[in-house]
Amino acid sequence: MNIIDGKALSLEIKETIRQRIAGLTAEGKRKPCLAMILVGSNPASRSYLRGKGNAAAFTGMDSRLVELPETAGNAELLQEIARLNADDGVDGILVQLPLPSHIDENLVLDAILPSKDVDGFHPINVAGLWMGRPCFVPCTPQGIIHMIESTGQPIEGKRAVVVGRSKIVGRPVSKLLLDRNATVTTAHSRTADLGAVTRDADILVVATGHAGLITADMVKPGAIVIDVGINRTADGRLTGDVDFDSVSQVAGWISPVPGGVGPMTIAYLIKNTLRAYELSAEGR
Repeated sequence: MNIIDGKALSLEIKETIRQRIAGLTAEGKRKPCLAMILVGSNPASRSYLRGKGNAAAFTGMDSRLVELPETAGNAELLQEIARLNADDGVDGILVQLPLPSHIDENLVLDAILPSKDVDGFHPINVAGLWMGRPCFVPCTPQGIIHMIESTGQPIEGKRAVVVGRSKIVGRPVSKLLLDRNATVTTAHSRTADLGAVTRDADILVVATGHAGLITADMVKPGAIVIDVGINRTADGRLTGDVDFDSVSQVAGWISPVPGGVGPMTIAYLIKNTLRAYELSAEGR
């Protein structure tokens, strides 16, 4: 069994970006800038944004945090997005999810310019992914593919099972695997005999939000297992959707939680922001 170290892989990505930004500043160009919007004071959301801001700082990228009160409504949030859309000094915009229940998430995400939508959630970018056109691809799926490729094993011709069908992870990572010529099955909470499906997978990606859902008897010996889940136990520990202790005895490669997909998601957010900068008139 081999551990797929997301921290180490993400550091390689960020180091490459750091060198690129150092080159830009040496040429007298401005730094790329990521703007992050937080509505309310959810501790987990604030922690995630702190990690994103730290990653930006490591690479030399600028970041801005826009904080709105829990009581902010659609109009106030849309006004902030419009301001950032119009700011030529901002290359990427993300709205930290989840939003308070009184805010229309679709309305908000649709308001971000597709060219600044570094999360890849705008319908234009979603359509681009499925139509095979240039677009911003969601960060977590990109990180997952990078982790799979880091094993040195081919994706083409392999049987891949993605457990989870969310718009953010499950569906886009299924498409990215299809693009690399894997034979892909998307499983979910209503899949009959889930173990029979997952045992067929050479590549198994699990993104359900159910702690310990995948056990050793559900995994093909030697499989690549990517655990996207982040769950907190009663005693405060973070754990994934895969029973790491048992599955690691069967899998050929496995990602840990924490230290697996999470750091890769942030690395690809920074990479998407750099790409947005490079595609902008000033970046060129």
